Amino acid sequence: MAHISIIGTGNMGQAIAAVAGCGGHTVTLVTKADTDIALGDVVVLAVPHPAVADVLATWGPALAGKVVVDITNPLNFETFDSLVVPADGSATAGIAAALPQSLVLKAFNTNFAGTLASGTVGDLPTTVLIAGDDADAKATLAGIVTSGGLKAIDAGGLSRARELEAIGFLQITLAANEKISWTGGFGVVA
Repeated sequence: MAHISIIGTGNMGQAIAAVAGCGGHTVTLVTKADTDIALGDVVVLAVPHPAVADVLATWGPALAGKVVVDITNPLNFETFDSLVVPADGSATAGIAAALPQSLVLKAFNTNFAGTLASGTVGDLPTTVLIAGDDADAKATLAGIVTSGGLKAIDAGGLSRARELEAIGFLQITLAANEKISWTGGFGVVA
């Protein structure tokens, strides 16, 4: 079983911890005050996008050799009308560039905490889309997701993170404008 550290204790961090815990994995929720804690083999960045720079400044060297999962959606929190990364890039690409010794993945950003907790989106099982360039890292995360009762789909290389961020942005703006529920979202029929 994997040892997973989740940096961030909000709704998403707790929902991901519950999924991993259901799969029998060891999970540690990490706060900003836990700067001297030993991180697990898989580290989930369950913080808002604006907090990523602080996380990297605090834990950057400790993330070397780890599978690092970016769940952020880099949206403009002031206007909710755009992403704050270039159209041909992604927040995850920036994280990967800052952590060249880590295996960086994009996942969970197209899910709401409610669908992770319930295991369903409407009548469909919750599916976690995973993007990254390392097949073993993606397989490790997919194993964590599926052992916790959810589905996982390999969405391709890390370059697909920009599309996942666009989907996450659309889903958030639909929920913020009350077009869909925060306990709903997009489902995948495979």
